Order: sequence, then structure tokens, then C-alpha cells
Amino acid sequence: MLDWIAVFARIQGNAMAEIYNSDTTPSLGSVPPIIRVTLHDEVLTRLRDLIIEGNLPPGSRINEGLVGASLGVSRTPLREAIKTLMSEGLVEIVPSKGAIVRKIGERDVFNILEVLKNLEQAAAHLFCARASKRELSALSRMHLEMMKLYARRDRLAYFKCNQQIHTGIVRGSGNPVLAEMHEQLQSRIKRVRFVGNDKPDRWKCAVEEHEEMYAAWCARDAERLSNILGLHLDRTMDRVRDAI
Repeated sequence: MLDWIAVFARIQGNAMAEIYNSDTTPSLGSVPPIIRVTLHDEVLTRLRDLIIEGNLPPGSRINEGLVGASLGVSRTPLREAIKTLMSEGLVEIVPSKGAIVRKIGERDVFNILEVLKNLEQAAAHLFCARASKRELSALSRMHLEMMKLYARRDRLAYFKCNQQIHTGIVRGSGNPVLAEMHEQLQSRIKRVRFVGNDKPDRWKCAVEEHEEMYAAWCARDAERLSNILGLHLDRTMDRVRDAI
């Protein structure tokens, strides 16, 4: 006598297998993975943003109790974030005062931008020669996203995307030593560079320069990309001078 329950189960199992293995299953396309953010990363990002936007201005003391309460975290993750910001050059420890948002002088900014200019110009030549199609496409997508943020006048999100583009060019050079030096220096003047685009005409000029960069890397024109990066960083000094 047939075991109809077993037969039905076998038929149902085969049908399900055909569904899962079918070529007609719709493609999900490029679905971004879920990014798990740790408490440390979240606190670090929030604290860094407070400094960049000027809510914690240069020279101000980071009151752990007050800032921790505002962020809804204890002092432990806050102190870990402060340590990271110290390594980035945004915060310093002053005896008897504690953690202070670091002030940076005009000469310091000039010196850093001078080095960044040379690093990015060197990276431009290496990037155009070495970057894969995937890296080139990723950088182009970032640029298009940045332009959308500019259209919405979302300054903070625009600034973060902007910094990722500069970082992307340097990382695409394939030289980890160059990338490490660039990251360390870029971190130290984030606040100053953010404020540098506080006026519409300055921001518009910076965006136009980025449009030229985009055209240059799409054509893998190393000389053109190097030249516009140099001009961009020279003009950055003029844009940030009032913010120092």
C-alpha cells in the first residue's frame, strides 16, 4: 500500500527545489550589505561631527558628563572616542583641563595643505595608471552622490563624501604608505576644511573643481587630474583662511 503522505512530501520537495533553482528567479541586483556599527564607531562619528560642525569649537573643553548625557552613553565609550580623535589630531589633552578641541594655526594649515597637495598630485598619477575599473566606477559613483548632496545643500554629508573622494584617489594609487600619510594629515584639518565652504560662492567654486577632477579620472588623464588637484588645494587655503 502506498504511503501517500510520503509521496506528497516528495512531490512538494521537488517542486520547491525547482522554484529555488529556477533561472526565472528575479535578480536582486546590487543589494548593499547590512553594516553593523559598533557603539565605539557611533560615538566616534557623533563626537567628530560635533567638532567639525563647530558645536564643540576649537579650544573648548569636552565635558564628558555633559557630552555623554547628550549622546546617551557612559564615559567609557566616550573616552575611547576621545583617544581616537587625539590620534587624528582633532583633540588634545591639557593638564588640569582634560580633553580640549585642538586649535590649529594658519601656518599649521598651510603646511598640512602643502604636503596634502604633493601627496594627492603623486596619487593622481598612480591612480590613473593603476586603478581598476571597479575602483574607477566606485569613485565616479561617489562623485555623483556628492553632486546630489550639493543640490540638496547638505553640507555635512557633502563634506564627508568629498573627503571620501580624496581618500579614494589616494587609496587607488595602490601605495599604502602614501595612503596612511594622507589619512593622518587629512584628519587634522577636517574642521577647517568643512568651514571653508560656508559661503555659497566658495562652495560652488570647489564643486566646479571636483567636476573637472571627475572628467580627468574618467579619461585617466593623470596630468590633468594632478593639475586640478593642485589648484584645488591651493584654493582651499584661500577658502579656509577666514575660518582659522
